[in-house]
Order: sequence, then structure tokens, then C-alpha cells
Amino acid sequence: MNRPLRLLTFSTLYPSSVRPGHGIFVETRLRELLKCGDIEAKVVAPVPWFPFRHPRFGEYARMAATPRREQRNGLDVLHPRYLLPPKVGMYMAPDSLARAAARAIDQLLDEGFDFDVIDAHYYYPDGVAAAALAKRYGRPLTITARGTDLNLIPQYPRARRRIHEAALQADASIGVCNALMDVLRGWGLPEHKLNVFRNGVDLQRFRPIDPGEARESLGLKGPGPWLLSVGYLIERKGHHLTIDAFARLASSLPDARLVFVGQGEEEGALRALAHRLGVADRVIFAGPQPNTELYRWYSAADLFVLASSREGWANVLLESMACGTPVVASNIWGTPEVVTDSAVGQLVDERSGAAFAAGILAQLDKRTERSAVRRYAEGFSWQATSDAQRELFARLAAARRPAAGGG
Repeated sequence: MNRPLRLLTFSTLYPSSVRPGHGIFVETRLRELLKCGDIEAKVVAPVPWFPFRHPRFGEYARMAATPRREQRNGLDVLHPRYLLPPKVGMYMAPDSLARAAARAIDQLLDEGFDFDVIDAHYYYPDGVAAAALAKRYGRPLTITARGTDLNLIPQYPRARRRIHEAALQADASIGVCNALMDVLRGWGLPEHKLNVFRNGVDLQRFRPIDPGEARESLGLKGPGPWLLSVGYLIERKGHHLTIDAFARLASSLPDARLVFVGQGEEEGALRALAHRLGVADRVIFAGPQPNTELYRWYSAADLFVLASSREGWANVLLESMACGTPVVASNIWGTPEVVTDSAVGQLVDERSGAAFAAGILAQLDKRTERSAVRRYAEGFSWQATSDAQRELFARLAAARRPAAGGG
């Protein structure tokens, strides 16, 4: 190929100037791939249509305020609108997405961006829509599975059928952990289509600083130990279990503090739970924080806790360890692939407050040096994943181009 490989990244999980943390893991993987230097990419990241921008509509207002097109970190990102009506939206979403995206893709083609491969993220509805687009434009397709798209959504028969059809059509499926590809393997997908490209961690952005310095910069006062959880305040993240565990440790760790970084629909219930269990004065809800500042929060903590019920590949665990902070996490899905050394992390088999309390005490008792935790995280750089992606996309593009007449 006498020009750079051209990639069209397609996903509803992609950040914007209005929602900078939304799907940042997709943007990060793409940005790391582009460091290879011989790839061009544009992004089509559809957003549900909503008519009002008033702040009282919360996340829907932010969707409405999303620019139709913008430049993010040097990438051209288009945000076409698609209809996602209540109740029936789940089943309409793939077709609605495909129609909206086609208009944006036609625009890119008219502008001269003759892309080689569609790189889709999240199997439903995004991957299903991408399969329709790949047929329409005659392009190879890869779909990356990230978690709930294969470990939850297939419980709905119609969605499962369409995911299966998309997986059969796709030239390659990518999983961020082996457990996700095991799902497709169990569905009879051919082995040559299944790839595991784990997420890496940005070792420059997530770096350790002195814990005391970090706490002072964030206004965190008290001897600790300091426990931290970062992520949306939603039920599946298990923050209620973390608060339960924290309350159980009140007598053994009377000076401990628990900090939540993030926002979500469960915040009110979590605050009420902390009050009910008598630990509200030691639980801090710090709200959402810029991704570029998270290293301070990770560095300030003595331990990171994640009690999720479902995770494909929990990036926050690697981010914490890159900042030198060990972790305690549910032993689920891809997490055992993230935490393979018991010195840097404790995996909890039973999702209960009692089990997490025991896990927290056990990890604190190890007193692992922060430098050792950082060294472990350094084994998860992005280079291997970027190289594997580059090879896959180039192979698919090369297989297509002779049939398309070269050039």
C-alpha cells in the first residue's frame, strides 16, 4: 500500500468536548495505535438525539450539546444523531445507528477519506450497526468486545441473535480479555477470527507522586489509611459493598477514609447507606474529576477498591497500580488477567461486604512497596497491543484492496 492505512473507528463510546470521560478507553487505544505513524483515522461516534440542552436534563442535555463535528487530540470526530426512543430503543438502536452513521460516512467519502477498515467498538448495538455498514460500503470489519456487550446483553434473545450474526460476518473479533473471546468461542466462532488485545495503561499520564504531596494538593486530611474507588456511581460497580466493607472495618481502622471519584444515579443511595452505617463523616464523594488529574487521587490512596459484578477489562485497576497503589477487586471476568500477582492486588471471590473487608485488611497487611506496584504496571504498556492491531488492520486492508482494483 503506497499510502497510510486508513481506519474508520466507529462507536457510541467515544469522548467529546461535552462528555470528555465518556468512552475514553476507546480514544486511548486509538491514540496509542496512531503512534505507529503510518495510519490515518477518522471517528464516527453517534450520539442519541435529544431536543433540550437545559442542565436539568443532565446527561441528555450533554448529548444535545455535543458538537456535530470536532477535533479531539488531533483526530477528526463526527457525532451524527440517531433516534433512541424509550423502551423500544434497545431493539431499534442498531438500525437507527447505521442510518445515522451512513450519512456521516458518505460525507467523509465525499471529502476523500477512502477508508480501508471499519474498527467498531462494543458489540451491541454498535457492532451490529457496523456490520450493516461494512456490507453497505464493502469494507472489512473488526468488532471489539468490552464487557457487558457479551456478558450481559446476550441474555436478551433478539440482541443475542444479532450479535451472533455480526460476529459471524466480522472479519475479526477483538476482546480486551480472554473471558470475552471464550463467549464467542462457545458460540462456535472460528478460532482464526478471535483475538485478545488487552488494554494497556498510559504510563506517562498515570504516574506515582508522593502520597503526602498528593493528599495535600487535594485537601485530604487525616492519617488514613485512604481507600479509593473511581468510576460511575452505578449498581454494577458494587460501591454499596465497598461502603459495607468500610463500615465493618471501623473498629480496626478507625482513622481510615473512603473516597469515591465519579458521579451517577446511585450517589443518593450510597450517601444514605453511609449515614445508615454510621460512616458518613469518613466517606468522601469527590464527584467527577478530569482524567488528566486522576493520578493525584490514585497516588493519594493507600488502596484501590473495585467491587464490580461485571468488568471486561477494568482500566482503573491498571491506572491505580501505575500510580503505585495496590488494589482489591472482585474475581470476575477479565480481572484475574489484570491482577496476576497477589503482592499487588487481592482478588475477592465472594461479592459481600464481609469478604471485601477481609480482602482490604489482607492487602494492607502485605505492605507492598509502591515502587513494586508501579513496576508491575509497567508490564502493561500499549506497545504490544498497538503492534497487534496494526498487523491485523494491515492484513485485512491488503486482502480487500486487490479486489477493489488497487490504489
